[in-house]
Amino acid sequence: MRDYLLTLCVTAAVTYLLTGPVRKFAIATGAMPEIRARDVHREPTPRLGGIAMFFGLCAGLLVADHLQNLNSVFELSNEPRALLSGAALIWIIGVLDDKFEIDALIKLGGQMIAAGVMVIQGLTILWIPVPGVGTVSLTQWQGTLLTVALVVITINAVNFVDGLDGLAAGMVCIAAAAFFLYSYRIWFSYGIEAAAPASLFTAILMGMCLGFLPHNMHPARIFMGDSGSMLIGLVLAAAAISVTGQVDPDALKIFEGSTRQATHAALPVFIPLLLPLTIIAIPVADLVLAIVRRTWNGQSPFAADRGHLHHRLLEIGHSHSRAVLIMYFWSALIAFGVVAYSVHSASMWSVLLIVALSAVGLVLLLLPRFTPRAPRWAEAFVPPRYRRRKTVPGSAVPAYESEAAEASQVSQASHEEPEERTPVPAGVNGATAIGPRSRFPDRRKAGTRG
Repeated sequence: MRDYLLTLCVTAAVTYLLTGPVRKFAIATGAMPEIRARDVHREPTPRLGGIAMFFGLCAGLLVADHLQNLNSVFELSNEPRALLSGAALIWIIGVLDDKFEIDALIKLGGQMIAAGVMVIQGLTILWIPVPGVGTVSLTQWQGTLLTVALVVITINAVNFVDGLDGLAAGMVCIAAAAFFLYSYRIWFSYGIEAAAPASLFTAILMGMCLGFLPHNMHPARIFMGDSGSMLIGLVLAAAAISVTGQVDPDALKIFEGSTRQATHAALPVFIPLLLPLTIIAIPVADLVLAIVRRTWNGQSPFAADRGHLHHRLLEIGHSHSRAVLIMYFWSALIAFGVVAYSVHSASMWSVLLIVALSAVGLVLLLLPRFTPRAPRWAEAFVPPRYRRRKTVPGSAVPAYESEAAEASQVSQASHEEPEERTPVPAGVNGATAIGPRSRFPDRRKAGTRG
């Protein structure tokens, strides 16, 4: 565990220290696209944050290769080299897209090629454990198709959810932490060395996300771009493939006994293996809903819109930071809930705790729908928006009700006559590397003429 922690810290430090210079490089090269209608941010922000994350990945793998307890991962398995090859390819495609906006089909083809490169080097699904049946071996073509599909789905799920500051990096970090606990338990408790690469991949992935998050939290100074979102999606998929297709289920000795006992024992253990996408259930749900919504409206599945889950959280009244935290909460609840159930399936306390936290999450989701008023004796201890306000002079309507009515009228007017957002040119004034960022769309200073 000490070596994993050291690898995580080195990866986070390298990613954090390189993000600042990468931001200046992105500004100098003009990797700051104009603000689009679906964007949430208000001023051009540099991309290419995936450059720092990729070098953090390389640093983590290099450090792990020189550690005594982790060196065996590189000696006994070719999976780290397979991951690095696929990550380099998908990273190059992402960098080109951040700079030149390449076609979506070209990116999809690049994702498939990157997954194929990993398959050729041995990072593929060899078998699938089925509760009550045992191990089902896959042919080469079946394993290849399943591996490519898992990689493409995971990459696009992470890419789709990358819509708010710090959202994708935080959710993937939560998923990686849950996956690390599961794979480390298999490696340490059962003594299965085949689970060690997945533990290493998730530890490095957590370092990449934690090192980038301080620069990406709201208001973000830099975006990871497709070079970062596709990269962390591929690393997460590689960890899922490694622990799913490389760990021999028979080594866990859970298929012994009667059929009913074997099924009961296998189900919780293999929930994260058979359904690795439950770890990123929120991004995958967003991906599926986006595809259904766009095809239903006669649009391309790759057409961008403002119908994602995080956009809807903003529409119902959540602030930017609260929407991100709510997405964090649900991701952690699903990911760690699945892992906890796989460890203690016979305990009802874990189920009751998950149900209780789900109820709390629903209350948080619906919080903007109502504004409770605190009693007068507690008004001094609550924020001003929960206090009772005095009535408007000359009117029997309370002030907060009149304000709500005015806000409702403004909202209706904005829906009737939508205001078109003027694209802000991507210049140095949009987000400069030194000094405060300007909020004026042109290059003139405030208060000057002509």
